[in-house]
Amino acid sequence: MSQPKVLVVGASIAGPMTAYWLAKAGARVTVIERFPQLRTNGQNVDIRTVGVTVMRRIPGMEEAVRAKVLPMKGIGFVDTKGRRYGTITATGNPDQQSLVSEYEILRGDLSKILVDLTKNNKDISYVFGEQVASMRWQQPQLPQSSQDGLDKEQITVEFMNGHPTTTFDLVVACDGATSRTRAMGLGCGARDYVQPANAWAAYYSTPPGHDLLKGASGGIGHGYNAVGGRMVGIDAPDPATGSNRLTFLKFHPRSGDQDRQATQTFRDAAQKGDEALRGFVAQQLTGAGWICDDAAGLIADADDFYASEFVQMKLPELLQGPIRPRYAPGPTGTGTSLAMAGAYVLAGEIHRHRGDLGAGLRGYDDRMRPIVTKLQKIPPLVHNFIAPQTVWGIWLRNNIFAFICWTGFIDFAQKYLSAAFAETDKTGLPDYFEDI
Repeated sequence: MSQPKVLVVGASIAGPMTAYWLAKAGARVTVIERFPQLRTNGQNVDIRTVGVTVMRRIPGMEEAVRAKVLPMKGIGFVDTKGRRYGTITATGNPDQQSLVSEYEILRGDLSKILVDLTKNNKDISYVFGEQVASMRWQQPQLPQSSQDGLDKEQITVEFMNGHPTTTFDLVVACDGATSRTRAMGLGCGARDYVQPANAWAAYYSTPPGHDLLKGASGGIGHGYNAVGGRMVGIDAPDPATGSNRLTFLKFHPRSGDQDRQATQTFRDAAQKGDEALRGFVAQQLTGAGWICDDAAGLIADADDFYASEFVQMKLPELLQGPIRPRYAPGPTGTGTSLAMAGAYVLAGEIHRHRGDLGAGLRGYDDRMRPIVTKLQKIPPLVHNFIAPQTVWGIWLRNNIFAFICWTGFIDFAQKYLSAAFAETDKTGLPDYFEDI
């Protein structure tokens, strides 16, 4: 396989990143995206740990990201009257991040950076407004010396909107947690292997010049909790537009077998369309206290509204065939970094096992398993700490948090709260492309 042909489905962050590294590994890559153009809206994302390591191995990417990072000095947590009782600030050290990332950037800005880095590569082509209609496996004619069964499988892909039917050596599904491509490739349902994390989130911005914090931020974002597992995050106003970006999180109680049904009402609203979903989110936010009613009233007209359920992908231990899905980390703050690491390791292992795609895929599975396991790990009691369900729980959490912030212990403690805050230089990713 001197130059394998690869189809990448999805052109958000994982897709262009996968295309970049696969092209570096010698592949010809086609990236398809079901939307007619690159989507530039969406929530804030963080680049952390393994993501920082991968970013620094792409010439010019760190500089491009720094030019677009959001002006977030920290996060201050407030009570129902807007009084701040604890603040977490950025560490100032990108190799040891806190809850506040040194590389916080809008999802759309990061997508554009990655597309700009890849769009002129002769081995990468983008096709917008296209989707996979069907896939079928076939056995190409190869020399008898080829012993690896995975090398002998190719995928013929038919498309929905006019792109010609094409045969690929590998398909990479970067089209979301309920990926149609993964379902077709693994012969499963769209939600098979999807484990709900009992939470969902909505993201949107206020109109230009509409600062919900009324100039009181000082560059510090505000976080607020209400009963029922509700949390609202409001960024400091954008210097260019004067608007705030908002994140509304809803955590449901964990209750064993009922976990899978906890977010069903959210999914039901999403299936009814954008207007119904906006109404559902506004209803959940209304009555939460502080300035939540004002925030809820802005949802209907927000031009960048987006909402999604937190889930994790729990795939089989042994994956057969030339299709590889991506992983979802749930509410751990590592989704972007996991997507970047997966792209790098997939291409790196294919490059390391030159000419043997099957061995490269097995190497990818073996290398990514421990990384995925680590970054998917939800620390104990994190739901209760982030979004307590009761008045008593909020009071207790607030007082504990205020104490550890006052003592300065938060700077020491938070690095042990989640893998998202681990030191960047301890990721252990090999330099797969040092020979290029």
